[in-house]
This record gives sequence, structure tokens and C-alpha cells, in this order.
Amino acid sequence: MLARIHTSSVSGLTATPIEVEVEVYKSSEDEAIRHCIIGMGDAAVREARDRVITALRNSGFSFTGRVLISLAPAELKKEGSSFDLAMALGILIALQKIPRASVTETNFYGELALDGSIKSVRGVLAHTAVALERQARVVVVPQANIEEAALMPGIGVLGADNLAQVVEYLRGDGELTAPSGERINTRTVSVPRLSEVWGQQAAKRALLVAAAGGHNLLMIGPPGCGKSMLAARMPAILPPLTPSERLEAVKIHSVAGLELEGLFAGLRPFRAPHHTVSDAGLIGGGSVPKPGEITLAHHGVLFLDEFPEFRRSALEGLRAPLESGQVLISRARGSLMLPARLQLIAAMNPCPCGRLGNRASAGARRCECSLPAVQSYLRKLSGPILDRIDLHIDLEAVPLDVMAAAAQSSCASGASGAVNTPDSEVVKVVHAARALQIERQGCCNAHLAGEGLGPTLRPTKRSIELLKSAAKRLEISGRGFIRILRVARTLADLEAAPEIEECHIAEAVNFRSLERLIKYCDPSRPVRGANRPQS
Repeated sequence: MLARIHTSSVSGLTATPIEVEVEVYKSSEDEAIRHCIIGMGDAAVREARDRVITALRNSGFSFTGRVLISLAPAELKKEGSSFDLAMALGILIALQKIPRASVTETNFYGELALDGSIKSVRGVLAHTAVALERQARVVVVPQANIEEAALMPGIGVLGADNLAQVVEYLRGDGELTAPSGERINTRTVSVPRLSEVWGQQAAKRALLVAAAGGHNLLMIGPPGCGKSMLAARMPAILPPLTPSERLEAVKIHSVAGLELEGLFAGLRPFRAPHHTVSDAGLIGGGSVPKPGEITLAHHGVLFLDEFPEFRRSALEGLRAPLESGQVLISRARGSLMLPARLQLIAAMNPCPCGRLGNRASAGARRCECSLPAVQSYLRKLSGPILDRIDLHIDLEAVPLDVMAAAAQSSCASGASGAVNTPDSEVVKVVHAARALQIERQGCCNAHLAGEGLGPTLRPTKRSIELLKSAAKRLEISGRGFIRILRVARTLADLEAAPEIEECHIAEAVNFRSLERLIKYCDPSRPVRGANRPQS
């Protein structure tokens, strides 16, 4: 008896419908046929033969004969272990131990352990989406994936712990677990707070502006001044994921096999790859195209510490995605368009030794890098990639007396039971500014483009004259000119101001400290001791 079960296979970030066809032969009819899986499966699919047969026997379903399993369409390459449950049920239908009609409107996903229990699989949300497109009524998934599948509206979701439970359900003798939406909607995740960073008030202001407008940010400062701490606290002040954004982010992270707990709680993704990451690891790619870090950071934050130490080719690969919000990966085996609407936060030292212009205390070591060495270090970052970063801020090491005072204050607050709540005020301001932008133009200011740019910015005549003067002095490009206007629009939104005033332009220009440093390190200048220029 021929059995057909519906499932799907993930390729990139989407799934393709797969029909599992199963035929069981008696040994006496054709001894040449062995337990066999055909249909261009990878190693995990080929090894499913032994997992499935053993799981069936350990679940109390013994049989004799040979099994032939076909995964259609045959020309599509299949990857992963999510076909195990469908294969096992197909064998039982072929043996007439399960009614054929019980599986016609259901898709099945799950990896089988040798004892018959069902393990979690990757990409369940993508699988559920394609099942909905196939007009399936129900999807049966591993119990560990039930909350993820439940994010997809319009389709029934059931979770199972083992193969025997699924068989009883299909026979009408048992029930499977339905998801509880309350766990996802009430979930909370502990995140680092901005108030935990001592000092660096100017940097906190820049972080607030970046969060309010979705702007990219570059922090320049000596080692240990708090750049990484500040970046790690960005998700805590960003608005939570919207339902549609959460669906996209969960689908991406599920396909990659990453933790979903924070996404369920609405926390935006935060990715911080090491500077030794490959081009494919950062941008995406491989012989079989797969998403990279910029896609994993979709609707979230990508933090690149030691920014100039990344491969030049990898950084240049960021140029198009930062503008368009997507990346096209083309390989011999196919092309893949991946989302990459992210917020970039980068950190770097001002010079190779990291102590250029160190003025934190009288005893601080001075920079000994030559001007050519500083110039060579800064030239690792191209002008086009820097143009795509809206905010450049200059950090200094926090003075010891400030740190001592903050430590004493935090100890006193802890002893008295006081609650430190500056984060709540920052979050309130950021959320209000974002809500204003979404209501006005449907996106945050960093993504303003085209016809909506002019009517939204609304600069005064005097503010434009000030910006023209600053752009000429700092040799800012046309792209940088527009980005400064976008930042100024965000500064105006933080004050609920209808127009961009001179004070907004002045602050936005002041957030371009790297231009001043690069201009100072111009090769035409005489080579002298390297001391950081004053803002």
C-alpha cells in the first residue's frame, strides 16, 4: 500500500512543500530492494533510515519487509532531520496501522530519537508558514517547538513528545498538546541596563539619539572606556519588536538554530561577531547560500567591536545592505535574497595603541603612535562605509574620581533599597520619538528616502546655511549631508519640534567627530606628535 505524508524542507529562510511517499514491500517479493530513501537528501536525511526503523520498533511497531521512501520533488535538495516523523507515519500508513484519511489535512515535523521520542527541529515557523499556504488545517510539531509554531496565525498547532502519542491521536484514541499563548505574551527577559554604565553622559546621549531614530553609531575611544558596555545596553532602550517583526526575526533565528527566548519577549536581536569573522559569516553565503550576521541582526543591532580590524572586504560588503536593508547572495547553486534591516553600532580605538589624546587623569599614559601609523590605522575604514554611519562620538576614559563617586553612590542605593530608574525615562523618550516617526512617515528617520525625505525634514533657512558651512569645512559628502539632516530631524523629534532648528544641526554636526580626526590626520599636514584635536 502506497502512503503519502505532507511536510516541507527549508532552503534559505523559506520552506518548500515536500511529499513523503512510502511503499513497504514483502521480502519475498523483491529481495533486491533494501530500506532506502531517495530524493536528493543530505547525510541527515540518509541516516534517517536507521533512526526511523529503530524508533518504530522501540515504540512497539514491529514489521518485516523492505521500505522505500521517496521525497518529492526529487530534484530539490533536502537538508535536516525534520522529515523523520513524516517517514515513520508513512510506514505505519503503508502497513495499514493508521487510517490514511487522518493525515490528509495535516503537516508533520520532528526528529525521532531511537526510543521514539520527538526532538526539536530548526525552522518550524517557516515550515508552519508553508503548511498554511498549502491550506493544511493542522501542523504537528515537537513539543519543544510548539510556542514557535503558535506565532503563525490561521492554522492549528499541536505538540507531541513521542511517536506513540501521534499514532494514538491519528487513530482517535488520544489528544496532543495545544499551545498556550499566555506564556509567550507574558514572558520577560533580563537585559543589561544603561544606568549601570558609570559616567559617559555624552555617549549615553548619542545612544539615545541613535535608538530614537534608528541611526548607525560609531564610538571612538581608548580601551576600557565603556564602548562595549554601552553597545550591549542598546536593546534595552529600543522599542520592542512588533508582531510582524517578531515573526520575521523568529523565522530567521529558528532556521539558524539560535535561542528564541528573547525574541518571544519582544527583545530585538543583538549580534556581536568577532573581528575574525569571514565575509560569508558576516554578509551571508557559502556553497549553499545561508544567512550571515547581518541577517541574524534583522530588526535589531549588529555590534562590530574593533571595527578597523574586520576584513576590508567584509566591511565593504556592508555598504549595500546598510542602504537597502537587504542583501543578495548569488552562488553557482542559486541566488538568495535575505533581509538585513539592521542598526549598526561599531567601536574602535583612535589609534593602534588606543591612547591617542588620553586625558582621563594626570598619570595616564600618552600615545606614542606616529602620525603615519595613525593615518594607516584610519585608512582601514573607507569613506563610503563611514558615510553610512550617522553618528560618530568621541569617548574618553572615565576619570577615577567619577568612578569612585558612582561606586559609592551605587553601594548606598543598594543598602537603602533605593531603585535606580533612569532607564525608564530614556525608554519613554525613545519610544515617544519612534512612535511620532512611525505615525508621520511609516518608518524611523534613518530609513527616510525618496519623496518622503523633503516634506519630513523641514529645516529652517538658517539651519541649512549652518549645515552648508559645516559640510564645506569638514568636506562631508552628499550622503553625509542627508544623514546629518536625518539626525537633526531625530533631535527635533525628541523635543517634538515641527522644524529643524540651528541647535539641532549644530548637535548633529557635533556627532561627526571622526571627520575631524581624519581631517587632522590629513597626509598633507606635517608629521608631529599625535595628540587628538579638540572638538
